[in-house]
Amino acid sequence: MSLTDTERAAIDAANATGRRPVMFIHGLWLLASSWDHWAALFEEAGYAPVAPGWPDDPETVEEARKDPTVFAGKSVGQISDHYSEAAQALNQKPVVIGHSFGGLLTEIVAGRGHAAASVPISPAPARGVLPLPLAQLRSSFPVLGNPLNFGRAVTLTKGQFRYGFGNAVSEEESDALYEEYHVAGPGKVIFQAATGNLNPFTETKADATNPDRGPMLVIGAKLDHTVPAVVSKASFTREKKNQAVTEYHEFEDRGHSLTIDARWREVADVALSFVTKVAPA
Repeated sequence: MSLTDTERAAIDAANATGRRPVMFIHGLWLLASSWDHWAALFEEAGYAPVAPGWPDDPETVEEARKDPTVFAGKSVGQISDHYSEAAQALNQKPVVIGHSFGGLLTEIVAGRGHAAASVPISPAPARGVLPLPLAQLRSSFPVLGNPLNFGRAVTLTKGQFRYGFGNAVSEEESDALYEEYHVAGPGKVIFQAATGNLNPFTETKADATNPDRGPMLVIGAKLDHTVPAVVSKASFTREKKNQAVTEYHEFEDRGHSLTIDARWREVADVALSFVTKVAPA
């Protein structure tokens, strides 16, 4: 059992409402608090939001920066099992919404049949997603450039964050987002994603054919360097094999910071519109 007391309390509170839960999954280099605006919006719309962290995540950015080593060594398998446990602890199947690596985890959890509906946003590539654009390689280089990072926690510089997350906003906003949200992350998951198509036993597999996967909306961002739109489209094409509703929406002028920057509400409204259609509160 990997859920913390805080996470269990949040799940119990969601169950007590009797409302349909929405589980948010954060991506690499962020914490669950990056979903606070989204959680408030979905709660206002009648859902019961929960946002568990990755295993051993500190609760605040301040705590995370005091000891970055706590993030080291976490794997996609550990993290996806943690969120599957959270989903199964809820009284109703949740809507699952995730960004970046959280998008990949969303696909994995949905593929296990634990989601009423799901919204992967700029999802990291699952096994079977083949495009590997130059921008994605460059954004991954701070990790992949040193094999020793496999077992380490890696922190981005402001410049690296600007390229990978904040390229579609002003430098001033990118730096502010870095200060507010950025924390270290496990290098291991980047290596797992990079080798997923070479390793038949990879933990980055997501079952796109499970009839219990539920409806899914994949969201991409045309200016995204970390998960370029061609990768999000390939994720959609792979997930479209499912018999359930599978849709794609692309933002023309957004980058990887689309869930946390000043225009987050535009993305959240698209996700909420889909969710209320396929899994009403």
